[in-house]
Parts: sequence; C-alpha cells; structure tokens
Amino acid sequence: MSNKNYSVISQDKIGSFNKTIEVDSDKSISIRSFLIGSISQGISEISNILESEDVFSTIKCLSKLNVKIKKVGTKKYQVYGKGIGSLFAKKNTVLDFENSGTCARLLISLIGVTPGLTLRLTGDRSLKKRNMSKLIKIMNEFGTEFYPKGKSYLPLNLISSSMPMGIFYKSGISSQLKSAAILAASHSFSISTILENRNIESRDHTENILLKNSKILKIKKDKNKTLIKVDGNKQIESSKYSVFGDPSTAAFFSAICMLGTNSKLKIKNLGLNPKRTGFFRLMKSHSAKISFNNVKKNRINEIVGDVHVKSCKIKPITAKADMYPSMPDEYPILFVIAALTPGKHFFHGISDLANKESSRAYEMKKVLHQIGVKCKLTKNKMIIYGLKKIKNKNTTIKVGNLLDHRICMATMCLSLITGIKCHIKNFQTVDTSAPSFLKIIKKNLNGKFKIEKK
Repeated sequence: MSNKNYSVISQDKIGSFNKTIEVDSDKSISIRSFLIGSISQGISEISNILESEDVFSTIKCLSKLNVKIKKVGTKKYQVYGKGIGSLFAKKNTVLDFENSGTCARLLISLIGVTPGLTLRLTGDRSLKKRNMSKLIKIMNEFGTEFYPKGKSYLPLNLISSSMPMGIFYKSGISSQLKSAAILAASHSFSISTILENRNIESRDHTENILLKNSKILKIKKDKNKTLIKVDGNKQIESSKYSVFGDPSTAAFFSAICMLGTNSKLKIKNLGLNPKRTGFFRLMKSHSAKISFNNVKKNRINEIVGDVHVKSCKIKPITAKADMYPSMPDEYPILFVIAALTPGKHFFHGISDLANKESSRAYEMKKVLHQIGVKCKLTKNKMIIYGLKKIKNKNTTIKVGNLLDHRICMATMCLSLITGIKCHIKNFQTVDTSAPSFLKIIKKNLNGKFKIEKK
C-alpha cells in the first residue's frame, strides 16, 4: 500500500447535479486478467486496467514469479504467459500481497499447484487479520502444504504440491474461493468438479475468462445447481479485451444521487453481470429510479452497459440472504442508505462481512451510532432503524485506522449526503480499489472536502 498516508475531512452537503461519469475499472477482472494471463500460452493484452494499489501488488508478486508484464499504453498491459506450471521463484522468496485478499487467495491457488515452489506469504496489517482457513483446506486437498501447521492467518510458508489431483468442491457464497478451486484445478492431473447451488451463485468472472478455452472448462446447469468441470493441464489461450467499470464502486456514487435533491447521474461502460448487480436490483425493487441502457456483451462474455440514476425516495429495505453473493462490497453504502431512509431495514445472511478488510457490519454500526441511528447486529443479520431526520448533526463522524476502503467511501458518502462533518483516517486505502474516487467527487460532482497529510 502507498506510504503517503492522509486523512479526509468533509463537512459540506453536496449540491444538485446532472452529470455523466466513468468509474474506476473493475478490480476483480483486472487482477484475474493478470493471473490468468500469466499461465496462458502467449501474450495477453488487456486494456483499461485498474491501476490501483491492489492491482500493482498483483503485478509485483507475478514479477517475482518470473512473469514478464509490460505496460504498452494508458491503462494497457501485455502479459507474457508461458503456460500452465510456468511460475517460478527461488526458495523462500517472499510474496507480499499487501492489502489484496483477491490477489492472495487466487495467486495462492496457482502457486500451490505449481511443483517445486517453497515460498513465504505475507500481507499488510489488514490482510493479516483475514482468516485463510477455507482456502488452506481447499489447497490441502490439492496437496499444498502450509506452515506453521494449524495456522490460519498470514504470514505463512507454502510448499507446493508435486502432483496435484482433481478434487470435488462444494462452492458457497465466496467467488474468491470458487475461483481458487477452479484455478488450482486447471493445474491438476485429473478432472475436478465444483458444485454450486443456483440460489447462492457467486460472481463468475473466472469462468467467463476461461470459457473460451472449452477444453479446460465445461459448465452444466439445471434448475437447482451448476456443475463446473475443470480438466487440468490443458493449454489456456492468450486473450485480448478491455476491462469495464466496477459496479461496486458505482454503487457509492449512485447512493449520493439517489439520496440527493433533484440530481441525475449517468455511469458509462459499467459491468452489468447479473451476479454483480445485486445492489441495483435491490434498489430498483425498493422504488429507486435506476435504468440500464446500451447493454451488450464484450469479448469475454461479460455484460456491459450504462446506468442512469435519479434522486428518489427509497422504501424500507429487506435484503435476503440470497442477495449477498451479488453485492458483498456494497453493504457499507446500503447501510448508509438505510440509515437515511425512514423505517426498519433488514439485512440477512451477512456473516461473511466479518472476514472482509474489517468486520464491516460492526464498523458501520459504530459509524451510524455516531449520528444517532439505532442498529441491531447479530452474527448473520443487521437491523437498521432509519431516521427521517438526523438529530446529531453537530457531531463529527470519526473513522480510525481501519484500512478498509469501502468503510472510508461509505462514511464520506454519508457526510456528503447529510452535511455532517466526518474525519476519516488513512483514506489512502481507497486507492486499493477506487483511486479516482476523490477526483470524481470534486471535479464531476462538485463535492467539497479537505485532505490532511501526515
């Protein structure tokens, strides 16, 4: 993560606007593009890459694994892949994932099944708090060893499997764990099967990138389940495509517009994969004025289009557990919307929020408590009692050294919508996923804030 630490102070309510913006590129696709490109055969070329801290961490780790990556234009990169099993590093090389859970889980799935690797794995203070036990269990089945034994948190030592064989894996709500199983299976010496319940399907970006390689991946669906068959050790073809805008980041700007006065917002070139648009679908079902336009598919079978948002009144929100996989990063801003919308709001199936960059439901409860909003939080459910009028307007909302980009962004949105002062430390963590966030707030939406450098 960047060493340039700074805080953000905001205390001015944002005015009405009618603007068109493009948000930062999708982090999930950007990181997967580099990882899959590194094990493909030939040169992959990816445009409109997200140039954020998490993506740069991925590039640094791949460079240590003997992968050539070349920047050839503005946000345009070439990845020189050498095929399955080509990653290499000297014994005890340190891979620092910094703040990136995506890079950590997916790259571990690749190095864990590349024979002959002995590596040391670490991350920043936030990543070291994230439990890796589920990933370790998957990789143990492929024959990967982690030391010290029984430890579930970074730093860890890894010894790769010398003969990875196919496994059966029942996927849950985590797309990162599903992707880890798929990527590890691509290196195995037999067929792996991943079973997914159709009611809780997670995002499928890894499958979409690999689907052009029909010899590796086969997907069959029926009413109740999805079966993903991965036939390992087959050649992966290089790719050429452009990355779209991040729908998770777009949710935060959409919230400012929806809860503002007489505002309109058009967000161009946004990823509209149905497994990523839970936020927009949920808001539309609760009276939000949101529409999709110019919708089409790109080269890797991803749906892309423009989103139009207008100021509106939202009905009390009920988010069922099956919504979670399609909007895991949007809950902090959903909690803000609920707090500022009169009524009782229910969010079910949110236990996995505790294993994000912070314990997100708990941290947002602390934020909302500072402005007098009542919340009830259990392990798997949050109830928020939204207010028609915020009473604690003379307070200062404070966010400490969390290193959680989405908590920082949600708190700033809360301040911009209400005009309540906020002081957010270590705001540079937002650069892990949305480095243009403050620029869009200031230049496009005319929002005001101060930066306090350390």
